Amino acid sequence: MEQKKELNFTSPSFGKRLKGMLGVDFYRLFHTPLFYIFLAIAAIIPAMILGMTGIENAQGIVEPMYTNTWQVIAAQNPLYVVSSIAEYANMNMVFIFGGIMVSIFIGHDYKSGYVKQLFTTHPKKQDYMLSKTIIGAFSMTCMCITYLFGTILAGLFVGASFSVNIGSLICAILGKMIMSLGWASLFVFLNIIFRKYFAISIASSFFFGTGILIVGAAAILGNSSILNIFLYGSSVFACLSSNILTLVTCLIVSIAWSVIYNILGTHILNKSDVY
Repeated sequence: MEQKKELNFTSPSFGKRLKGMLGVDFYRLFHTPLFYIFLAIAAIIPAMILGMTGIENAQGIVEPMYTNTWQVIAAQNPLYVVSSIAEYANMNMVFIFGGIMVSIFIGHDYKSGYVKQLFTTHPKKQDYMLSKTIIGAFSMTCMCITYLFGTILAGLFVGASFSVNIGSLICAILGKMIMSLGWASLFVFLNIIFRKYFAISIASSFFFGTGILIVGAAAILGNSSILNIFLYGSSVFACLSSNILTLVTCLIVSIAWSVIYNILGTHILNKSDVY
């Protein structure tokens, strides 16, 4: 009977704690100018890529880097080894900006002393990890949406082709949005590690956000499907030849890494001085 009462108390208590923390974080997010600045940047990037980039051919004539609008969203096939900027300059760049925003968001918590007050009233560290992960994932998903709108407008403006397999395109876009959860958990975890070193936390978010480690591994392994188990690998896996299997893979990887990073981050917070 005593155990039953404890379970009944714990379950709603967790939901209430998380709801309260999310309420504060969402309020802060919507009142943070940086959030809207990054949304605007995400919308402008496709226009810059489509309208201002080009490659000089053998005759010395500069041709557009992209001939199809949707190439700015994702590569045609999973390309883990980046041989040119054209293969990387797509929606994956949103994750880099998302990482920087998470760094600034969490950095402000520690710089302002907010965490000292927070962990006095909310001692459960996993609530903090979950709240920041959800906020980060939401922010990056919003950036993906503005990036998509920016891509469509830019494609119409420059007259690029819109030819595509619509099913694969939808799977690619949804796949990248799903990966926002895994990326957010990684960035929150990195910022917990470097919570006292703001510059290093931003640098680490940028470094891992570019997927340099996976690109290096791909240089050795080639375009191996085993790389799909990593965040960057699955983000690249969401391409213009995606299908339902792609979405399932992205979902499994994103949830798995989210669980792993949240457990590790919570452990660090529980064992360390968080102030």
